Amino acid sequence: MFLTELFSGYKGLLMLTLLMLGIDLFLTRSSISFRSATIWSIFWLALAFLFAGAMYFLWSDLSPASLLSSSEAATAFVTGYLLEKSLSVDNLFVFALIFSQYKVPDKNVPRILMLGILGALILRTLMISVGAPLIAEFHMILYLFGFFLIWTGIKMLHQSQHGQESKCFSDNFTVVFIKRVLRVSPDYSGNKLFIRDDIGILATPMLVVVIVIAMTDVMFALDSIPAIFAVTQEPYLVLAANVFALLGLRSLYFVLGGMLTRFAYLHHTLAFMLCFIGTKMLLIDTPFAIATSMSLGVIITSLVVGIVASIWKRWKLEKMLP
Repeated sequence: MFLTELFSGYKGLLMLTLLMLGIDLFLTRSSISFRSATIWSIFWLALAFLFAGAMYFLWSDLSPASLLSSSEAATAFVTGYLLEKSLSVDNLFVFALIFSQYKVPDKNVPRILMLGILGALILRTLMISVGAPLIAEFHMILYLFGFFLIWTGIKMLHQSQHGQESKCFSDNFTVVFIKRVLRVSPDYSGNKLFIRDDIGILATPMLVVVIVIAMTDVMFALDSIPAIFAVTQEPYLVLAANVFALLGLRSLYFVLGGMLTRFAYLHHTLAFMLCFIGTKMLLIDTPFAIATSMSLGVIITSLVVGIVASIWKRWKLEKMLP
């Protein structure tokens, strides 16, 4: 009973988040091996489903003001978590590109990911705290989100079929603004964000990369947060799903780092999921409304089909090689 009181409500979720961030930072404060990243990825996945189990049995204690039943809350959390996790995998492509463009030393990558994800958590929390009351007050926003998600899915599918040029992150607005406001040193200085010279304080390239990572994740959140609002409008569940999806992203980067190019149908899968969730959002107040449990089944099936199809295509390509 003490633990349910300790971790109930938003204060409890904040305490749990800080605890998990502290554990992750302490145990992976140095370089992260593939084995360690794999273990941690499995740990974060298991922890998310353990949290879903706690919701099923203790939902009335975790969120006393909620009108959802325990089974509805657990199903909505798992659906939202898998949706956010799937969409966040797309971030990893962009993270790898950013690290390459800024020539980030390997030893700096774990700390940059941690600080970037921490910044993204704070910014996403602000977005959810603004979005939830707006949806409650202006229900029509859900329909705007629905059309936006369908448009984003179609755009993603078009880009995956026709290819797209690698984006340059060195001249975007955020970087230009930082360089106008602060002096930036040409070289990295360990994990330091600021250093001092004879003139005064300088920002290091590491600070620039951390901010670019956090802002890039927020841009991705413009897709993922409306998507999860189609699953549930319960702010606690939306926030919890985002927290658990982001916390495992750092370890997942080191697991999938060399395998991202093998997922040939990743963008096709994500495009379908966005279109499906957008359609669910448009049908939310009609007789054809899609149940959350059905959404969970569609998301899991989409992931399985996308992974199997990617493996099959890779196997075919390797078989054709001499």
